Amino acid sequence: QVQLVESGGGLVRAGGSRRLSCAVSGRVYSRYAMAWFRQAPGKEREFVVSINWSGSSTVFGDSVKGRFTISGTPASTVSLQMNSLEPEDTAVYYCAATPQRPDLTKSNIGGYIYWGQGTQVTVSS
Repeated sequence: QVQLVESGGGLVRAGGSRRLSCAVSGRVYSRYAMAWFRQAPGKEREFVVSINWSGSSTVFGDSVKGRFTISGTPASTVSLQMNSLEPEDTAVYYCAATPQRPDLTKSNIGGYIYWGQGTQVTVSS
């Protein structure tokens, strides 16, 4: 049973930083592409970043470009470093993974099979 284990959520002040991590446990496949999405209250789930299995390719959503970075590889742990946080970044952040075409990055929700339980990030003004 594949599970995604997220950690790092919490409360942070505007302008501050926060680091989220996600690890795949119960591996069935050897390679995964992974992503982070987020969902604010009353809004649709939004793409944040995707990384392919080797870490050689990443793509960021427009709203976080230049502020968020991703490190690690899906083979171990993927970390999302969030800098210059704004109240608009407040959301539940979800880690997602797929063994399908792990060489590709994907920004669509339907491109992922496995999802974490989500971790709340709250940015206070």
